[in-house]
Order: sequence, then C-alpha cells, then structure tokens
Amino acid sequence: MPTQFSGLLAFATLVALGSPLSAQQPAAAPQGAERQAAPAPAAAKPQDTEVWEPVPKVVTPGATNAAPPSDAIVLFDGKNLDQWVSAQDKAPAKWIVASGLLTVNKAVGNIETKRTFRNYQLHIEWRIPKNITGSGQARGNSGLFLASTGPGDAGYELQILDSYNNPTYVNAQSSSIYKQGIPLVNASRKPGEWQTYDVVWTAPIFNADGSLKTPAYVTVFFNGVLVQNHFELKGETRYIGQPFYKNYDTAPIKLQAHGDPSEPISFRNIWVRELH
Repeated sequence: MPTQFSGLLAFATLVALGSPLSAQQPAAAPQGAERQAAPAPAAAKPQDTEVWEPVPKVVTPGATNAAPPSDAIVLFDGKNLDQWVSAQDKAPAKWIVASGLLTVNKAVGNIETKRTFRNYQLHIEWRIPKNITGSGQARGNSGLFLASTGPGDAGYELQILDSYNNPTYVNAQSSSIYKQGIPLVNASRKPGEWQTYDVVWTAPIFNADGSLKTPAYVTVFFNGVLVQNHFELKGETRYIGQPFYKNYDTAPIKLQAHGDPSEPISFRNIWVRELH
C-alpha cells in the first residue's frame, strides 16, 4: 500500500474514533450561571410538623412569681404547721409560728412534710436574724433536705447558712449541695433580709434489685440567680464519709434544726408543685 494513502487512512480512522467521544462531553454552563437547590418534596406542608394533642393543662400563676400557682401544694402560709410533723417520731411539729413566720425550735429537732414527693418544683423563703452571731458553720446554719430518707440528717441537703461575708468551706456555704456541689456564685443577701430558693428536684430512680438506675439532679435559683445547674448528685449528702445512694420511692421534704448556738432562722411562703 502506498505510504501516502496509508497515512490518510490512519488519520481518517482517528477522526472517526474521536468524534463520538467529543460528542459525549456535556455542554459548558454559561458564564455566571449558578446551581439551583433541589426543590422540597411536593407533598411537604407546614402542617406536617404541627402537634395539637395532648393540650397542656391550664395553670394560673400567682399574683407574683413568689406566690403559689393554682396547682401548688401550700406547705406553709403563715398560719399553722398542719402540713408538717416531727422528723424523729412523726408527732405534730413543734416549731414556732408567730406573725406569719415559721421559726426553728432547736430544742425539738428537725421537721418534715406529712406528704411524700418524687419530682417537684419548690419555693421557700428564709431569713437569717439581723443580730446573728458566730462564724463559719456556726452562723445561721440550717438545711433544706430535698428528700428525707430517715431520721436526723439522712437524705439530700441543700445548705442554708449566713454566707454574707462569712468564710467557710465552699462546699458547705449557702446554696451548696452539702459537701458535693459548690454553688456557681454566692448570691447571699445580708442578715435580716429575706432570701429565696427556687428548686427543681429530679429524684433518683432505682432498679428492682435496689441498684441505682439514674442519679438525682437538682437545679437551684438563689435570690433569682442560678447557683446549681442540673447538678448530678453522687448520693445522699453526708457530714462524714463519701456519699452513696440507698433505695427509696418517695420521700418527705425536711427542714433542719441545726445544733449550733446562733440565733434560729425563720421561714415563710413555702409551696411545692409535683412534676410528673
């Protein structure tokens, strides 16, 4: 075959093979064109994510944020101790009710609610005497036990103390979870002024064999300031030794009559809302 003819045939073959390949290449997008987002499915509607039932029940708030709402259980309204008993023997509580206030009677010991609770929201107001004496843990000491699991100081204590210019170990200052949770800040007011705790308590849950399933948690606002933010407890609060959990179902709320020699503190406006 002549050389010239062979070269022309080879060139024609390459062109023929290359043409289909070039024909498969996508056309270039016009300069400046943008990709469009994929459209939402045609069937999607705003109503698809609307929930209408069950409708939350209506709760009428109190006249102020400190006043009990319509579904609250009032534990102390300044009149009597009908909702309380002695934590030692369940006899009628014998703290002092006068002028709308509840004052600790250190001679008779702790008191606790007749009712028992699991999860709840609690409001309580307390006042250190203006003429308070002593220092450290011996100055206006008391405690709010969020779950009382036995006599004495058994349970889970939120500390009450004069912590206004009163140094002490920080895991036992006012608004601490006693010897477990140091408060985020010290929001204490001066002695003689009313102080407020607003508490959300989530009780521990136990397995059928009594072992711990989920721990207790607590959130606390002290005088309107967040001081315990969903704090996880290691167990019951203890004066000596490490905390531990022991099985319980529901428990009373307890107020402590601390044995220090300082003047007794007072309480008012105590109410609780059960959370289900």
